[in-house]
Amino acid sequence: MKLPLHIAKKLQQLLQPLQTIAGSSMQHTAVTIMLEDGILQKQQIGKTKSLLFIRENEKLAPYLSNHFGINNLDDYITTLENSEPSRALNVGVSGNSKLQKVRTFKGFLVNSFSCINATLNGRLFNINPAEGSYTFIHDYESFVPDPAVTIVGIENPENFRHIGQQQYLFKGLQPLFVSRYPQSNDLIKWLQGITNPYLHFGDFDFSGISIYKSEYKKHLGERASFFIPPNAATMFEQFGNKQLFNKQYNPLTKYTAEEDNLKKVLDLIFKYKKVLEQEVFIRPQ
Repeated sequence: MKLPLHIAKKLQQLLQPLQTIAGSSMQHTAVTIMLEDGILQKQQIGKTKSLLFIRENEKLAPYLSNHFGINNLDDYITTLENSEPSRALNVGVSGNSKLQKVRTFKGFLVNSFSCINATLNGRLFNINPAEGSYTFIHDYESFVPDPAVTIVGIENPENFRHIGQQQYLFKGLQPLFVSRYPQSNDLIKWLQGITNPYLHFGDFDFSGISIYKSEYKKHLGERASFFIPPNAATMFEQFGNKQLFNKQYNPLTKYTAEEDNLKKVLDLIFKYKKVLEQEVFIRPQ
């Protein structure tokens, strides 16, 4: 049984000299057991009110250790109140690594086809993954790319994997590629905390536009723009998917956009009555 935080804090109060607490504020199965075991004492006040207290403080610590695995009540409370606990700390205070839900793998993946300068935890950090590997950023709160770097969000995993075969699309840029997967709020939190421009490279269809607008543009405003490769019109004409256009298109929807690049994408979609998946831009080796 896990001892709830509010009960632990009440026990901490009861360890103070001459302290009592209303029984109505300590209603829990754990409290019932402690009363039965004599660790807590009850003083009845009237028909409905009672006070709880601890008669022998020295018995509480070994009892909590034996029954709840709590090695130190103060540390246990601090851990439960900690917004970013670790499994190691959980084990230390309670013998239970699952005392709280811990996001062991927070963060996101990054990739690049050339060396990108950044700092991580105040130290110089160069990003240059070998072909077939990525870099996982865990401490993203302290991850700061060089101001000259453009962050490019990649919607689909295959494009993120084969970024070297799309290098021709990003001439004149120092791009650091970030993956939409695995999805969490970490990536957008990080993007909101830096000043680098953001380019969104996704599918050129109604779903891709919706992802960009709802997941990125909404949070980043003018710093975000939808990426249009220089050969997009040719690719639409040659490789656009008419069936997917028919599947996604809703004649009752008014498709409009304020951003110039999104207007250009919509113009291409309706000109060719096709949509285009971003994987088509991966050049064969």
